[in-house]
Amino acid sequence: MKIHDPKGENALTLSLDVTLGAPRNAIWRCWIESALIKEWYCPRPWRVAEADLDVRPGGRFNTVFAGPAGERHDNKGMFLAGEPKMRLVFTDGYTEGYVPAPKHFMTGFVELSDEGAGMTRMVWGARHTGEEDAKRHLEMGFREGWEGAAQQLEETAQRL
Repeated sequence: MKIHDPKGENALTLSLDVTLGAPRNAIWRCWIESALIKEWYCPRPWRVAEADLDVRPGGRFNTVFAGPAGERHDNKGMFLAGEPKMRLVFTDGYTEGYVPAPKHFMTGFVELSDEGAGMTRMVWGARHTGEEDAKRHLEMGFREGWEGAAQQLEETAQRL
C-alpha cells in the first residue's frame, strides 16, 4: 500500500489517497459485499459486527462497529450514487429510501482507478457539514484509523 499526499482538501473535506496491491474488481467487491466489508471497514481493534448493504441510490448502508471493551456504534446511512467499479457516494444524512436522519456527520466517497498491473488507486474521503465536524473527525483518528482500514482492505482484496 502506498499513501499519496492529499490534495485539494478544504476545511470540510478529509481524504486518503492510496495505491492498493489488488485489482480494482476485488477492491470494488470489498466495498459492496456485506460479508467482505465486515472483514476490513472498521480499523482494528474495532470490528464490523453487522453489515447490511443495498448498493443502489437510496439503498441502505448500515453497519455496527464493535469495540474491544464491548462498545457498539450503530451507523445508519444510505448510498447516494455509484458507478460500478469506479465510484460510490454514501451518507449518514439519510437512511434507506431518502429518509432524513436526525443527525448528519458526513458524506463519504470512494473513487477507484487502475494503477498499473493488479494495482488500484483509491481516493476515499469524507465531506462534513461544518469545520467543527471535520476537526472532530481528525481528532477521532481519521488518518490513522482509515490508513489501518485501507491496509485491511488491501489484505482482504488480495485473498479474493
